[in-house]
Amino acid sequence: MEVNGVPYRTIRPKPDNPEVIEIIDQRQLPYRLVHEEICDVAGMAAAIREMHVRGAPLIGAAGAYGMYLAMLGIESEVTVGAVIRKAYHDLAETRPTAVNLIWALNRSIAALDHAVTIADKRRVALDVANRIADDDIDVCRRIGQHGLTIIEQAAADHPGRPIHILTHCNAGWLACIDHGTATAPIYAAHARGLPIHVWVDETRPRNQGARLTAWELANAGVPHTVVADNTGGYLMQKAMVDLVLVGTDRTTRTGDVVNKIGTYLKALAARDNAIPFYVAAPTSSIDWNVADGLDGVPIEERDADEIRFVTGIHDDASCRVRIIPADTPAVNYAFDVTPARLVTALITEFGVCAAGERSMSALFREHGFVPDAAASRTIV
Repeated sequence: MEVNGVPYRTIRPKPDNPEVIEIIDQRQLPYRLVHEEICDVAGMAAAIREMHVRGAPLIGAAGAYGMYLAMLGIESEVTVGAVIRKAYHDLAETRPTAVNLIWALNRSIAALDHAVTIADKRRVALDVANRIADDDIDVCRRIGQHGLTIIEQAAADHPGRPIHILTHCNAGWLACIDHGTATAPIYAAHARGLPIHVWVDETRPRNQGARLTAWELANAGVPHTVVADNTGGYLMQKAMVDLVLVGTDRTTRTGDVVNKIGTYLKALAARDNAIPFYVAAPTSSIDWNVADGLDGVPIEERDADEIRFVTGIHDDASCRVRIIPADTPAVNYAFDVTPARLVTALITEFGVCAAGERSMSALFREHGFVPDAAASRTIV
């Protein structure tokens, strides 16, 4: 995607020094566009944990680049195994819910197993990370094209007015490498000239919708409006939403969708108002090892200070403000689970299918992809 006419990726090796990984520090948006340089695996683990980078596909790519940085720190053949194991676990433990992280780390480990020398391991680790990033761009582009057909049909059903799409959190290019998952169909529709308007959930507590999605859409020239998280149900009741389109951090093999907290409530409101609820789900976000999203997926509980404080800008400086009484307890669950029965369909890079084990497996096998439960298990 472009910002002020300049193309960007969320993560990449620094062009003049590939031993440094360059990221967009998303904590600084939308106030400042800041590039941060990550030089070692500890720095990458901190960037993932502290959400300098966030979004399931991007976390996966960041994990793979973290494994590459770990290979740069190896000084002796004797320490190779220990370094790999420590890097794997340090990165895997940063964010427990998004399955893309384990998926990417497992791809890196599998490739490293076939590399003999330290130099080979460094080269292979970088190749894997670059391939994961490049593949993600293509996957998101394909999701965009499959989702475009849904928006085109909605436009045909409602000629003469914009199609109103409600989204939640940020499943845009900032959550991926480029294009995004849930935003990819939106960008494709906008490029096609279809009249669209996006309702952007603010998405408390970190306001990824208000800060990130709105910033993205503004840069792309897509009409949008930020709303408070609890506004979506009213908009649906008033027939002001044509479809809901969200991303996913982990989708089970049976179609349960684990996504940013608040997604479940949007799905309930959509069902009550007969509004289609779509989930953009790349292969890397599907956990074929888990059937029940509510009992089988670890739900990250983040620091309660994310509830207690909001960050904004005052006199051109970023500032943090407490919004609840100092002695009030708070709890911060980062994700919830939307049962497959509330999902109209999944939009994958292979096409659109019902959220269910039979239909998901059939679609993926039709395109030569064999679902692999081991890909989402910790292997080191």
